[in-house]
Amino acid sequence: MTTSILVPSRKSLESIVIPAFAFLISMMLFGGFCALWGAPFWAVFASIYRAGFGSWYSWQNSLVRAAPLMLCGLCTAIPARAGLITVGNEGAFVLGGLAAAAAGLATQSAPAFLSLCCMAVAGAAVGGLWIMAAGALQHYRGVNPVISSLLLNYIALACLLQLVEGPMRDPHSLNFPATYAIAESHQLGTIFNSRIHLGLVFGVVASILGWFFLEHTVWGMKVKIIGGNSKAAALIGLPLGALILGASFLGGACAGLAGMVEVAAVQGRASHAIAAGYGYVGILVAFLARQSPLRIIVVSVILGAVVASGGALQRDLDLPDATIVVFEGITFLMILASETLYGRLNWLKDKSDAAS
Repeated sequence: MTTSILVPSRKSLESIVIPAFAFLISMMLFGGFCALWGAPFWAVFASIYRAGFGSWYSWQNSLVRAAPLMLCGLCTAIPARAGLITVGNEGAFVLGGLAAAAAGLATQSAPAFLSLCCMAVAGAAVGGLWIMAAGALQHYRGVNPVISSLLLNYIALACLLQLVEGPMRDPHSLNFPATYAIAESHQLGTIFNSRIHLGLVFGVVASILGWFFLEHTVWGMKVKIIGGNSKAAALIGLPLGALILGASFLGGACAGLAGMVEVAAVQGRASHAIAAGYGYVGILVAFLARQSPLRIIVVSVILGAVVASGGALQRDLDLPDATIVVFEGITFLMILASETLYGRLNWLKDKSDAAS
């Protein structure tokens, strides 16, 4: 009995081995792609490593980018446990940042802690409602959540541009439309005199809480039952609507909080620059982590390093800065292709059975 508890199940082993294999294949394909552009295969990954982990400065860059990726990853992971695949992370992220900026400007005269709390609540609430809209469309009207949440991204970006270039615009932001700046005293600070802001703490804590609620609460058990078989969940009397909307809201709230972190710790104001693609990379984070909140922490750090290496590839190997987006796309395709491997790796089954 003790051995079976300590040894990972076949499903757990597959959720680690298969994404790792897909990521390795993606690296090989990306290296081949860069070689076609005249960049040596090993030099590409050496440059990525130096930019992401080669020094303390590199680590800081990676962790700064990992913070929003953790929260955006949860935006896909939590609703997915209820059987709802959403890709509206970028929309929730953008509107969460915009709402946080509005709340921060409205509470400039309040104490810094209270102002930051208002910003966090505003960002999380708007992001949560945005993803919950996709959940409601799926549950009550049968609209595909992938399509609805994807289209909501474009609506969110249009809202951002309309407000930043219109009623919320700082008249002094001439060639770069943006809101008024949030006072430095009301922005998120850094950790131990480093460049790593407190948003990283938000991401780690949110991931741990997400794991706890999904794995160790009755609510999490009900959500996973719905995700496994919604018809069976309805037959035993589970409130499908409330649980689906609740999971959607929590996921969106995480992405909205990521937008607040970007505004309060990095940008200092809302502008079109906050639409930096963290929401889209967050989808990849969730799929690589197999919707596991704890694995999201590790995967976010790795992909944070990858995102941080775009400039290094441009400087070191004369590759376009957007080359790293190709890597993200290849990885996502490999993750989707690897879905066919689940349940077919007999050597993992034999290993798990022998250990137990």
